[in-house]
Amino acid sequence: MVAAGAPAAAQVDTPGAIVVTGASLPRADGEVAYDEATIDRDRLTATASDRIEDILGDVAGFAQYRRSDSRSAQPTSQGATLRGLGGNAASRALVTLDGVPFTDPFGGWVTYSAIDPQRLGLVSVTRGGGSGAAGPGALAGTIDLQSAGPAQLSPLWADVAYGSRNSLDTHAGVSTTAGGGFAFLTASYARGDGFVPIIGADRGPVDEAAPYEQASVAARAVIPVGDRTELQASALGFYDHRTRGLPGSPNSTKGADASLRLVGRGDWGYEALAYVQFRDFAAGFSSANAARTAATVTLDQYTVPSTGLGGKIEIRPPVGDRLQIRIGADARRVSGESDELYTYVAGAPTRQRAAGGDTLTVGAFGEATARPVDGLTLTASGRIDRWQITDGFLRQQTLVTESVLTNMRDTDRSGWRPTGRGGVAWKPGDGAVTVRAAAYLGWRLPTLNELYRLYRVGSDAIAANPNLSPERLRGIDGGVDYDPLPNLHIAATLFANRLDDAIANVTLGIGPGSFPQVGVVTGRYQMRENLRAITAKGAELDARLALGRWAVSASYALTDARVRADGAALGLDVRPAQTAKNSASATLAWQQPAGIRLSTTLRYVGPQFEDDQNTETLHHAVTLDADALIPIVRGFAVELRGENVTNTQVDTAITSPDIIERASPRTLWIGLRYGEARKGA
Repeated sequence: MVAAGAPAAAQVDTPGAIVVTGASLPRADGEVAYDEATIDRDRLTATASDRIEDILGDVAGFAQYRRSDSRSAQPTSQGATLRGLGGNAASRALVTLDGVPFTDPFGGWVTYSAIDPQRLGLVSVTRGGGSGAAGPGALAGTIDLQSAGPAQLSPLWADVAYGSRNSLDTHAGVSTTAGGGFAFLTASYARGDGFVPIIGADRGPVDEAAPYEQASVAARAVIPVGDRTELQASALGFYDHRTRGLPGSPNSTKGADASLRLVGRGDWGYEALAYVQFRDFAAGFSSANAARTAATVTLDQYTVPSTGLGGKIEIRPPVGDRLQIRIGADARRVSGESDELYTYVAGAPTRQRAAGGDTLTVGAFGEATARPVDGLTLTASGRIDRWQITDGFLRQQTLVTESVLTNMRDTDRSGWRPTGRGGVAWKPGDGAVTVRAAAYLGWRLPTLNELYRLYRVGSDAIAANPNLSPERLRGIDGGVDYDPLPNLHIAATLFANRLDDAIANVTLGIGPGSFPQVGVVTGRYQMRENLRAITAKGAELDARLALGRWAVSASYALTDARVRADGAALGLDVRPAQTAKNSASATLAWQQPAGIRLSTTLRYVGPQFEDDQNTETLHHAVTLDADALIPIVRGFAVELRGENVTNTQVDTAITSPDIIERASPRTLWIGLRYGEARKGA
């Protein structure tokens, strides 16, 4: 279930005993001043889709650039954001897995298909920017994914499910405890024939189903290296292949991540983290003619390799029971390029292009939290980052003669960016009510994708911009948490944010015609630009209640977001693209002691605009999911799942000329499960 402001499960620490948790250092005392929601283990392992992006939809205000999930969406559209700060496919929320940034090094999107929710023990979502110790990039907030610990994993579990459109979904894992440590190895595999993305009314002979195939393997070992110190080693490999429903539009992502984290829980608490990420993305783009009887290949990005290297160190010195100090530093270096074939003549490419570069951020942070009197918490943090964008290049040549058309080197750029946040939390009287307020500054460096890679959506084309400036955010929020009973929680928050130099796709022309970088375009010609600002203000409500065998949770977000533009986008006093004003989610669950479990989830997303001009509207949608687990013999259970059981049309994109693409239609599953992978903490 989802709980606002709920801390992670406590770990018992007996003096002299070796306690291995696999977690980071304990949740900082100052987090109580910020707007936080958590998703627990029971919810992570009990959903209709078994997709982490759907589970994150339980948190008010979470959104991707597109409404599709990771089986049908263009992978580059799957960023993560909160509080209506959308309008861009790159993540404006910082997403981490066991403290490691999980966003794609090149593009800032999230490969959700690589994250099996059954491997996770907790998800913590902090709304609001300026993450401090977590690193830069948390404009809209921080989404912290935490691997399951030894108390949450069974020795052996496996499941297999068969679903609509010849779909297969499987998971398996083993875990063990030995020598005071623990380890797990898990694997997941999914495939399906897919559905036709274009709605029936707009469909033509060229439109086809969009199959997918995805797999991931994860291993994690936690080893005690002292009475109160542990070494955590993690590795993840994954593969994701999808098509986009047109001939010539395949895309694939391959990746491998590895990290080492040393965590000390003594009087001087500390963490030392090092990680590496390897990614390779490929995508083909094609355009259908007006009658949708034929498709023409327009671009082949045959390889987009990238690498992310980074690390962090944090120290918590012993300064007393009523004061907590955190100091540290972090760094991340990203390298990548996009290699493309373009300008197709008679179905064959005539030109080749390569573009890319490097970025580096190095930062230092400090945080202090004080509890001067019972019930009052004061916290403040600050960080300073040095950023660099270097070695940017663009090379274009003809394929037949290999004559060079363009050979450009961008000027290296660098700068300093100070940010911070502060907050106060007050629990008067018996502590049933917590009043909190916070203010924050955040920033995000443009991704290599935004700087250097162009792409197409149907007949529309979006050009890159190597001169983009970093985004900067200022924000405040305030709220009340009400906990009159252990089984009842209600939270309400008001917020206001301003995102300066917001990066967005700005329409510069309408085809047919030939435009810089992209060539011939029959639809919209857009370029990534820095808008003057995006403002977002609104309210968030979260509630949960447990009554015996019943549990209910609900979340609602109201967001009034507006673009404040100048330059090429002057006059765009509109709502950001792909940003809904209203969104809501509610889950009702029932569980019997014998193991029978039933749950339903109702979700609503309001209308939103497809484009920066607010001329194309994606209609509102209400979807219903259902999940049932029924034990049959010892260790085995039958699972029935239904996604979008009402078969609601969920608009996810509109391309010129007014062609509507949809998200997943009704999908029904029947499966067999062994073991206790759904075990809670």
